[in-house]
Amino acid sequence: MKSMAQSLKAVWRFYYDGFRQMTWGRTLWIIIIIKLIVLFVVLRLFFFRPTLAGQNEAEKQQSVGRELSEPKVRL
Repeated sequence: MKSMAQSLKAVWRFYYDGFRQMTWGRTLWIIIIIKLIVLFVVLRLFFFRPTLAGQNEAEKQQSVGRELSEPKVRL
């Protein structure tokens, strides 16, 4: 039975050789990574604003407690 290090080394070699021999795949992966970065930046800026920013510790505690204890009504 192979040891864990040998298995990891074999997996690494498999992926390394596969990515090294790519032609169009490398370009496509770069495009995918750029799209993911842009997507997460846009989501962070417009949808996941830091709601606790600018509050002191007591206000943060009250805000979190209120969000956890009051049920949200979803329609």
